[in-house]
Amino acid sequence: MILYSGTKNASSWSFRAWLALKEAGLRFDLKHVDLTEPARGNALAAVARFSPSASVPALIVDDVVIFDSMATMEYANDRVGGDLLPKERKARAVARSLLAWQHSGVSGLCPALSFESVFYENKRGPTAEETADGERLLAAWCDCLRRSGGPYLMGSLSLADLAFVPTIMRIFSHVAVPTRWAEAATWMDLLLQRTSVVEWMEDARRLDPVYLPDYRDGGRV
Repeated sequence: MILYSGTKNASSWSFRAWLALKEAGLRFDLKHVDLTEPARGNALAAVARFSPSASVPALIVDDVVIFDSMATMEYANDRVGGDLLPKERKARAVARSLLAWQHSGVSGLCPALSFESVFYENKRGPTAEETADGERLLAAWCDCLRRSGGPYLMGSLSLADLAFVPTIMRIFSHVAVPTRWAEAATWMDLLLQRTSVVEWMEDARRLDPVYLPDYRDGGRV
């Protein structure tokens, strides 16, 4: 298998796919697709030669191209006999609901706060709408943790946990988790300490920002 992955401090979609493959214990080669300018256009044009979406991540398995992050995560789960999703039918449906919510941008939170901004020195505060969306997300996570008994959303580690890792970073690098959501904060810490997450983030933090905001006007991102 070959995973074509975007620049590690920019491509949250690649991060999710990579995490699922790593946590499934699968062996694969990693091919870096440079998303920095001016290399970005040519790099994605090269991906377009074999992937219909002309985007990353793209997983090559023999002569088949899996060109979506969630499809790659589902493939990793299938390769380990479904161990990264709950066995019980309703719990599995909840996990897939969480995955779909994340895949659609979590009510607009992810498009508003880029993954690149995790690595910016200066960060803006959240808007009132973003704060409300973040509270709704925290409430959903805590509800799952209470129902499952933890330590992960569905009890044991699942694709739902892995899908939210970049979102945890992009939102809560801008704002602290309110103390009333302590269960969610504990879950976040547990996820961020996983070897796979630490490995990706160590690499990402060594890179120059893909886009560096202009702070001369006092603005923060």
